[in-house]
Amino acid sequence: MSTAAATLVRTDEEWRRLLTPEQYYIMRQHGTERPGSCALLHEKRQGTFTCAGCGQPLFASGGKFESGTGWPSFGAPIEGSVITTVDRSHGMVRTEVSCSRCASHLGHVFDDGPPPTFLRYCINGVAMNFEPA
Repeated sequence: MSTAAATLVRTDEEWRRLLTPEQYYIMRQHGTERPGSCALLHEKRQGTFTCAGCGQPLFASGGKFESGTGWPSFGAPIEGSVITTVDRSHGMVRTEVSCSRCASHLGHVFDDGPPPTFLRYCINGVAMNFEPA
């Protein structure tokens, strides 16, 4: 996991024009979508999940699994695609996951995933697009 600074910087006004109100809330204000509400939760085709803010490839479909949480879950990101930070909001300590290119909030990573990584990248579906193979 990387904690490097993002390389694509946009103004708040630019983000508001680029993103839908829900995407802006989640990706720029660190919100969370309702569990089970995104179409990508059930996406099973081969392809790549990309950042809805900048298009950077984030997760390969082969690493997606059903976690039962209501959010798309992955065992690992594409190398170098995400940055992580400590999130102490809501009275918890979690690891926040953001796009390494544009610093958009994607979700959180937990250590209760399946082998081989034992990680669960729990990602807001609205923060991603899907590109079929």
